[in-house]
Amino acid sequence: MTMLNRRTLFTSTAAAATIAQDTFLGRSAQAANRLDVEPRGTIGRLERLPRLDLESQHDFITGFRQFVNGEMTRAAEARINALLKAKGLDPASDLPIDTILEHTANDPVIANSARSWLSAQQLSWRTLRNEFHGNKDAYLSEMEAADKSGPGSLELNPGIELPDYTRHEIHIQPGGYVGDPFAGHSYLYGTNNFYTGRNNQDELHITLANVLPLPADGKVIRILEQGTSCGQLAVALKQRFPNAEVWGIDCGGPMVRFAHMRAADLGVEVHFAQRLAEDSKFPDNHFDIITNNIMFHEVSPEGIHAVLKESMRTLRPGGVYFPIDFFTGSPPSKTAFSKFRSWWDSRWNGEPWRLEYAAFDFNGAMLKAGFDVNENGPAARPGTKSNVMGTKRA
Repeated sequence: MTMLNRRTLFTSTAAAATIAQDTFLGRSAQAANRLDVEPRGTIGRLERLPRLDLESQHDFITGFRQFVNGEMTRAAEARINALLKAKGLDPASDLPIDTILEHTANDPVIANSARSWLSAQQLSWRTLRNEFHGNKDAYLSEMEAADKSGPGSLELNPGIELPDYTRHEIHIQPGGYVGDPFAGHSYLYGTNNFYTGRNNQDELHITLANVLPLPADGKVIRILEQGTSCGQLAVALKQRFPNAEVWGIDCGGPMVRFAHMRAADLGVEVHFAQRLAEDSKFPDNHFDIITNNIMFHEVSPEGIHAVLKESMRTLRPGGVYFPIDFFTGSPPSKTAFSKFRSWWDSRWNGEPWRLEYAAFDFNGAMLKAGFDVNENGPAARPGTKSNVMGTKRA
């Protein structure tokens, strides 16, 4: 049975069983009543991949990633350290990246580790793209049916003027966040694979939402997530603060379109909009909390300053700004292997601003934007003891 023919199921008595199952799993009955492509159902909040062979491929890629991230990465680190020590260099010191590359180039252990990580990434995107583009009519019809449904709302701005930094194929995701109509679909399943199954139920995003600090007065009426991608953190924030108005914005129209569809499927009222974090169009002093997750390392230094300035404008006096990214909880590592991985990520994994971000004085930029900065806010990322947070002086 093809996905296109499966639509007829929702006109039969099977629809009643589907609605009951979706409601039991926490998915909205409203979503079950409209066109909703779920060929293989859901596991909790995870909509299963539509074919068993595709799911099996991603299970394999997940296991392969675990091996690459574990044994192969440890072998590559040990090899880099050994090669540098053989040249009388200390791999724990702050060596120039050119020196590291000079003495480690063309080593088969290091190259195999890097190539294997990249292959897992490419295979993940390729299999997903083939599925969604190969069945584009079904998936586009599903999104069109969800665009004006609720709960929550969707605002698309196809004429938005995008900064150059947003046009890159971040994580080598084909089309990036703005150039592929199925960017949100691919991002969700691709990052589930990247997290090797540890976020299939949005566990990481739920953890982040639960550690988010509150304003001193405890007032939380409006929350904004910048760079929401497919909306996982925004949904988790609404579930933690059910009485708050939660917004998720992203420059990628396909991202927020998918985010809205997924939140509506889950029955969670979040408002998604295709807007820029540096030009959000919200009123002054509007939000009690503004946050984001792993966004700033994908933004140019000029863009970071603009986003922080806009955040200061739209945060209300006494409000909290809580950015979550690499190095917002600990400084970048200076070891040779860490510097090699950052260089490799920038060069081969579509992270053009990674090195600039590692050298960027983020806390200083927050101060420059006018925030009162606390470097010892609650820890957000694993392995950190704190995370920087800003407040707008009341």
